[in-house]
Amino acid sequence: MNILECIWMALTSLSENKVRSFLTTLGVIIGVMSVILLVSLGEAAQAYIENQFSGMGSNVIIITPGKQETTSSMIAVSAGSFRKLTTDNVAELRRKARGIKAVTGNVIGTGQVRYRNVERNCIVLGTEEGMAVIRDVHTTQGRFISTQDVEKNNRVCVIGVKLKNDLFGSGQAMFQRISINRSKHVVVGVLEERGQMLGIDLDDLVVIPLPSGQQMFYGGEDTVFEINAAARTAEDIPMAQESIRKVLMAAHDNNEDFTIINQDAIVDSFGKILSALRLMLVGIAAISLLVGGIGIMNIMLVSVRERTREVGIRKSVGATRSDIAIQFLIEAVTLSVCGGLIGVGIAWATTVILGMIYPTVPVIISMWSVLTAFIFSLVTGVFFGVYPATKASSVDPVEALRYE
Repeated sequence: MNILECIWMALTSLSENKVRSFLTTLGVIIGVMSVILLVSLGEAAQAYIENQFSGMGSNVIIITPGKQETTSSMIAVSAGSFRKLTTDNVAELRRKARGIKAVTGNVIGTGQVRYRNVERNCIVLGTEEGMAVIRDVHTTQGRFISTQDVEKNNRVCVIGVKLKNDLFGSGQAMFQRISINRSKHVVVGVLEERGQMLGIDLDDLVVIPLPSGQQMFYGGEDTVFEINAAARTAEDIPMAQESIRKVLMAAHDNNEDFTIINQDAIVDSFGKILSALRLMLVGIAAISLLVGGIGIMNIMLVSVRERTREVGIRKSVGATRSDIAIQFLIEAVTLSVCGGLIGVGIAWATTVILGMIYPTVPVIISMWSVLTAFIFSLVTGVFFGVYPATKASSVDPVEALRYE
């Protein structure tokens, strides 16, 4: 008996009990579908985060006040007292730090923006001209914050396209005077459309010169929420970070009371978290394959018992033990493989639907996850089919023919 004939007989046998065969493969279907979907969603989440960060500039280095330590609960806390970061620190970095092409101080808060009878609450960012270089910011109308705006504390602002539409509609926004937390600012630019990044709507914000932001949120105190810098190239990031560290330590009496992180490190951290989470979820989903395999073994043992007379007849007409074993093993593998194929199909259809519902998240089935899940289902069929096949092949033909 050749393999193709065995497969045909297996399919015929399974088709005679369609409902039972489907319920038997349900565990494999769910397992394969879960493994593929969880891997695809994990990879999509990682790609989404990388795309979000890449859209916010490249080779970015972020300096925040306070030395961040990690506790056993994985919560970052500031260790001890620390000095605030100031515009003097920004100026020092601009003069002395090596390997960087731009540096800027930032303050951030929320504010009420008003134009005539229209009011909006949005994010207010106080920054300097270097932000345009660091975060790859462009305007569709007018210009960005300039060095002169910062030095003279000009009451100007640049607004996002969504805020522009809400305040002015189809009207002209350039050189109009708006109120930001009751402080009058003239619109000198409109930002290009960027959409949402990491939950922040970059089209719904207003950018003002750093001194105006300090006065608005810190009462004029010379302090910044964070310092952003951009290394010239990705290879310059380590050198730039070390140079920044030395400059700031010299300014802070050799106390490293600040934290320096780069954007790539943040993305790597997210990637490690997602990978660990994905591995855990895939492990849980794999349990469904194990349960499915047990179901296959159980139903094959029932099948052996039901077909005892058939086994006896086949042995009496010349079938060997290996012929019987191979036949039942192929039936078990066929059950498992059919479940795997259905699981792959459902997973593919689900990713298509998710892609239509959430087009910004690139949910794509990776070939390696399909192969892994499918091979796992095949191995499950073989592993859990060996015992029933062995039991079937060991049936005594004389006793089998007497079996009722």
